Amino acid sequence: MAVKKGDVVRVVREKLDDSLEAEASDRRWPSYIFETKGEVLDTKGDYMLVQFGHVPTPSFWLRSDQLEAFE
Repeated sequence: MAVKKGDVVRVVREKLDDSLEAEASDRRWPSYIFETKGEVLDTKGDYMLVQFGHVPTPSFWLRSDQLEAFE
């Protein structure tokens, strides 16, 4: 699926855990990025800015291949 601005997505754990971004970050991912709806707010190249949930949480820049449609 080609992810674009405005899509509702969630993170694919396997693709995030094995990524370069995971090596540069704390791997204790918050569970809400895998379980709740996230909205793509912006795009820059292969990266998407995703906002999760209805409560104040930080937005994440993630590669589009680390995201899937939320069903």
